[in-house]
This record gives sequence, C-alpha cells and structure tokens, in this order.
Amino acid sequence: MYVNARRSQSSKFKLKFCRLFLSLFLTIPQLCKSFYMSKGYRQFTSLPFNPGNIGRLCSYRSLELTYKYGNLSEGACKPGFAAAKMTVIYPKFTKLAPVFLDPNYKRFSRIGNFPPPFGVKSQETIIDHLLSLTKNYGLGEDLDSLNCKKCIIIGNGGILVNKSLGQKIDEYDVVVRLNGAPVKCFEKDVGSKTTLRITYPEGAIQKTEHYEDQSLFVLSAFKAQDFKWLRHMVYKQNLRSTDGFWKSVARRVPREASDMRILNPYFIQEASFKLIGLPHNNGQMGRGNIPTLGTVAITMALHNCDEVAVAGFGYNMSTPDAPLHYYEKVKMLAIKESWTHNIPKEKEFLQKLVKAGVIQDLTNGICGAKC
Repeated sequence: MYVNARRSQSSKFKLKFCRLFLSLFLTIPQLCKSFYMSKGYRQFTSLPFNPGNIGRLCSYRSLELTYKYGNLSEGACKPGFAAAKMTVIYPKFTKLAPVFLDPNYKRFSRIGNFPPPFGVKSQETIIDHLLSLTKNYGLGEDLDSLNCKKCIIIGNGGILVNKSLGQKIDEYDVVVRLNGAPVKCFEKDVGSKTTLRITYPEGAIQKTEHYEDQSLFVLSAFKAQDFKWLRHMVYKQNLRSTDGFWKSVARRVPREASDMRILNPYFIQEASFKLIGLPHNNGQMGRGNIPTLGTVAITMALHNCDEVAVAGFGYNMSTPDAPLHYYEKVKMLAIKESWTHNIPKEKEFLQKLVKAGVIQDLTNGICGAKC
C-alpha cells in the first residue's frame, strides 16, 4: 500500500512537471518577442545556456540558425540565411517573389491590383509586348543554377569614398548597382563587377560609353511612361517627346533586348506598405510613400539571395555639407528636398535589418555606432 502511494505521488509529480514544461514551452515565444523588442532585435550569440538569463530562453531561433550554419567553412554561402533571419522579425515574410516579370506574371495577383509603381494595373498590354521581345527572364544560366547566392547592393553614398572595398565587393556572386552610379575611375572603392543595374528613365546612364561591358539593364517602373520609354530603348528608337518625365532621360541604352529586364513591382509594394509602413494612399504614388531604389533593391535581394550585404547606404542628416554620393559634389542637404521618400522611416527599417543580422552593412552607414 505504501509502495502504491509512492507511485501515485510520483505520477502526480510527473504530471505537474509535464504541465509546467508545456506551459513554459508555450510561453517562450511571447517572452522571446518581448525580449527582442526590448533589445531592438539584437542578434543573439551561441554562448552556453544560462537558465538565469531569459535571453537564452529566447535565443532558441538563433541557436537553431547557429546549429544549421555553424559547421560551414568560413566564407561559405549559407543557404536560406537571410530569409531565416527575416522571418524572426517579420514572421509573415515568404521568399516567393521572382526578381523579374516573366510571361506568367499575372499569376502574381498582388501586383495586378495596383498601378505603377506598386503594380502593373492597366499596363499589361505593353508589358506583354516587352516580354515577348526580351525573351529572357532570369539572372542568366550560371547564376540561376547556383544553389546559394551571396548578393551585395551598392548604394551611391559618399561614405564609400576611401573605404577600399572594391576587391571585396567583386567577390560576391551578384553585384547590384543603382541608377547612373559610375564604376570607371572608382574601382578601388566600389569594385568593377556589375551583375544588375536597376534604374528608371530619369536615373539611367545617359552617356553610352559609361555603361559596363556586361550587365543586365533592369527597369524599375514608377509610372506608365516608363514602360513606353523602355519600348523605345528595346527598339533603339529616338524619343519623340520627354513629356511625363521629371528631368532629362537616357536616349539610348547600349544593350540588346535579351539583356533587359523589368523588376517585379511587388518589391516596391512590399517595402512601402508591409515593411516600412508608408502611407497606402489607395495604392497611388503620393507624398512620402515611395521607398528609395536602394531599399527596393534590398527587398528584392531578401527574396532571391541567400546572403545579403550592402555598402554605401546611410544618409547622415547631421552633416548637411557632406557629399551625398561618392561620385559627385551634391551635398547631403539635397535629400531633404525629396517629396516622395520618407528617409527617417526608411532608416528605421534598414537599422532593424542590420540589428537583426538580416543584412550586413560593409560601410556601417546605416546604424553608425548604434548597432
């Protein structure tokens, strides 16, 4: 009888322990969320477990990533790393978003409900025609076949000057450049390799001799007129009018149609409405609801690259006389004149990515000493 009583007590103890463990297990995600918030999404380390530190209870996701990638050799590409980090701070993030529009783009219903720059509404006819001419919709056979891609987005910031990052930049599988930022004469700081050059008509390189020998020309369309401009570039026709553009545009792009692409506008939509939290404005372009092209490119990379780095990002508004870009003398003060961008909110978003370890900032311009 005594033995049975002991067994009964033991069973009750086990039941209580299981209930306690289950309760703790179900509570950890909420504790973890609170801890991440309090620490500004600071990346955890894989130090030994310490039951006295709630941060270690919350680091289960970080430990999972450490276990998954810890055995890789130094410098090896980490498959799915950026997306895994992204889901920690944006649980609804999914990778399913192709870089470029292809003939089946209408299956991606989220872009069909909005006009440019957030979608393709009312532009389907000209887009279909352009895609029938370009006939190519990927990065190229070699890059598309890679199981793991390391990508870097090169911003145009003056912070790149005298950083001597050129050789390191050229080691990435995919190097993305923006608008007309030059490479020639700046190779020491910005590298010589260009995989994609993402631009719009007003931002495109205007002198044909300044284009790289090999790179994909990628249109990021912000208005209906941009697709018409690209059609002229594909056919190598002269523009009859520049009405509808806010400044002078490139008259010729020295690329064959097979080397031209249309960036998926979902990245503008997602960056603006879901990630940064800019005004929706009924899906129309408005004051302060357009992300910068650099942030759009980062959003694209998070969906299509396994590791993502940046260089040349960060506007330091406390130094209005500092150079805005690495290649010209325009000062930082000029960015304040932009009515389409919300630089403070965009900076918060990018800092969030750096703090969480989603992206690596080679020039440390996004956070400075804050990360």
